Amino acid sequence: MRPSTRYVTAPAMFILTLVLGGTAYGAATRPAAPVPAPEWEVSEWLNGDPGSLEDNRGRVVLIEFFQLWCPGCTRFSRPLFRRWDRLYGERDDIRLVSIHSVFEGHGHQTVTRLRDYLADHQLTHSVGIDAYGPDDDETPLTMKRYRTRGTPQVVIVDKQGRLRWTRFGGFDPAAAERVIDQLLAEPGPEAGPK
Repeated sequence: MRPSTRYVTAPAMFILTLVLGGTAYGAATRPAAPVPAPEWEVSEWLNGDPGSLEDNRGRVVLIEFFQLWCPGCTRFSRPLFRRWDRLYGERDDIRLVSIHSVFEGHGHQTVTRLRDYLADHQLTHSVGIDAYGPDDDETPLTMKRYRTRGTPQVVIVDKQGRLRWTRFGGFDPAAAERVIDQLLAEPGPEAGPK
């Protein structure tokens, strides 16, 4: 006998939507027309300075916004970026960047703890510490510029420096990898018509 969905409560439907990757948790979005990606504002780089976003024109750039104490980051985006580092890390036409965007728990999520975390987990790609503005706003600048909904959030920027894909929360990695592969096949900014 099949259970009736007629009696499923609203909270249960929300949880089901989260588990199945529906829009309540944030479907993958692509801008209607590609728009320029905002420049990141980083106070310090760990594992090497990748330069500015502008310096990375000609590369597909994968950006992860994360926090140390974010459960979704620990279970999803951190392992995903380790996977992508293995898949794409040797390529010259792609750049992986994680940005530690602390908007809560500032006293716990310190640079010292972040350094220890990177060493313990053997993360080797560039990790930036999101900068703060001169006011008392505790929301980091890059996080504001990208209008992230929290952490984890993954953004894919094309070789022209345009936003092409963004996702808050979990998603199907294979779908993102199809986007990445498509963007890697596109010409860089120097290429013109033949």
